Amino acid sequence: MLRIGNYMHASKVVVAPMAGVTDRPFRDLCRQFGAHWLVSEMLTSDVNLWESKKSSHRLVDESEPGPRWVQLAGNDPEAIAHAAAMNVAAGGEIIDINMGCPAKKVCKKAAGSALLRDEKLVSDILGAVVAAVDLPVTLKTRLGWSRDEINIDRIAKIAEDAGIDLLTIHGRSRACKFDGQATYDEIAGVVSRLNIPIIANGDITTPEQAEQVLQLTGADAVMIGRAAQGQPWLPAHIDHYLATGEHLQGPSREAVQRMLIQQVHALHGFYGSYTGTRVARKHIGWTLSWLGEEALRRSFNQAGDLDQQLATLAQLDLKAGLEIAA
Repeated sequence: MLRIGNYMHASKVVVAPMAGVTDRPFRDLCRQFGAHWLVSEMLTSDVNLWESKKSSHRLVDESEPGPRWVQLAGNDPEAIAHAAAMNVAAGGEIIDINMGCPAKKVCKKAAGSALLRDEKLVSDILGAVVAAVDLPVTLKTRLGWSRDEINIDRIAKIAEDAGIDLLTIHGRSRACKFDGQATYDEIAGVVSRLNIPIIANGDITTPEQAEQVLQLTGADAVMIGRAAQGQPWLPAHIDHYLATGEHLQGPSREAVQRMLIQQVHALHGFYGSYTGTRVARKHIGWTLSWLGEEALRRSFNQAGDLDQQLATLAQLDLKAGLEIAA
């Protein structure tokens, strides 16, 4: 049972916040397949930018099923605290602070994983957000800035002392970005020393890997990131395996086709025709590539509107394989 403040659920799988991936239509699909814990795309804490098209689509409101877990990024304690309070007022139910993003454009602004080099600022940010909202606050972070600057033990203790309700640790440093293999020894060490729930993150792509990471770290849950791209059913399938030791059968190609048609409609409805067409190329492309349908993916990328995209999906070969592995 994973507990985040007053929120509890048997699920041990969390869908990671991924900019450009875990938008509202994708989160809705993951929930449809059975996922419970999902974190929204990273949202800037600069409220002056929330009226931009990109940020406005990342805002969470009460129309979304809960628990509504919102991730914020920034480097100013007062600004992040204000943004957190505004998100709670809009319907956010859990606030997550991003100190793990390795993207250069984020770190250039001394946000994301760049904050790991300023432990005093980490403490100030976390303390300000916890004081600003009367709801659970969580932190997502990495092992440190580089393999020579691993400070996760101190960051974790700062987080616990600040009143953070849960900590997610990605098993790489910022310098590693997504290269090499994630490591879990440091996560296990944090789990042994802290009294708050810990989520292990990094390179978890299969039910067996999720089980192994939980065993290696003693963490309370795992977070699934890039592996879910194009496979919104994967988090729920991993969760089922962790609970029962049994694999769920993957969706048929016909079921995947229905899902893609639903997803295209949802993306156009959410973003509008122009942006929806372009965002759909990315989301649908991930699934088509995963299916081995590269020629169809290229055709889909040439489709210029909703009708053309739907006509392309109608060409999916439903006889290429009756069932898809989970």
